[in-house]
Amino acid sequence: MLFTHDAEMSLKAAVALANSALEPDTLTTGEDLELFLDEYDNTGARRGDSGELEAVRELRPRLRTLLTSDRDTAATLVNELLAETHALPQLARHSGYDWHIHAVAMDAPVATRIAVETAMAMVDVIRADEMSRLDVCADPDCDGVVLDLSRNRSRRFCSTTCGNRAAVAAYRARQR
Repeated sequence: MLFTHDAEMSLKAAVALANSALEPDTLTTGEDLELFLDEYDNTGARRGDSGELEAVRELRPRLRTLLTSDRDTAATLVNELLAETHALPQLARHSGYDWHIHAVAMDAPVATRIAVETAMAMVDVIRADEMSRLDVCADPDCDGVVLDLSRNRSRRFCSTTCGNRAAVAAYRARQR
């Protein structure tokens, strides 16, 4: 494992959230948000109202910028997020996971918790000098963020769909 479980889950969630803004937008309803939060084991308070959905939607461009920045810019952005949210790292153990770090109260707004959890995960990425694990999809028609947790750093596409599209295009080009 390259990063701790909580850091990996936060990075995966941040990438999915940033990519949800691509066409078609996959985060348009409160139900979409609930499914997202459940998929990425997001614990803590949920209001389930339109304001919560909008706050999370508004966070997406900021996460995309953070995830696709160079190391120095990412460090600055992480520091800004942690300062804005008054993050206070503490050890927590819940949901079957051993001790890990939470840096925001469980009753904080969902968007705040996502921002802080992403920032804390990026602390690990930056300190380990692993920014190359984050990139933009190699499909020229896609702007999706890619999180490469593979051992040999071979992931180039944000989704199977983009990878398949590129493979079909390459096959057709060879057939010509």
